[in-house]
Amino acid sequence: MGFFAFLLLGLLAGVIAKALLPGRNGAGWLLTLVLGVLGAVLGGWLGGQLLGVGLGDFFSIRTWLLAIAGAVIVFLIYGAVTGGRRRR
Repeated sequence: MGFFAFLLLGLLAGVIAKALLPGRNGAGWLLTLVLGVLGAVLGGWLGGQLLGVGLGDFFSIRTWLLAIAGAVIVFLIYGAVTGGRRRR
C-alpha cells in the first residue's frame, strides 16, 4: 500500500472511529488524520502480533477492520489523556 493510500486509510478510519464513539471530542480534521494514521499503524501491529495478520491491500476488509479498531483504541486513549476536554 502506498503512502497516500495509507494516509487516506488513516483519515477514513479516524472518521469512522470518531463516529462510532459516543460523545464529542474536540479533534479537528488534522488531529483526526493523525490519530487515524496512528490507529491504523497500531491496528496493523496488533493484528500482526495477536492474530498473525497485518494490513494488506487497501480494499481488503481485514485492513479496514484492523485500522478502524486501532483508531478506536487511539481515540479512547486520546480521550483519557485529555480528559474529554473540548476546544471552544
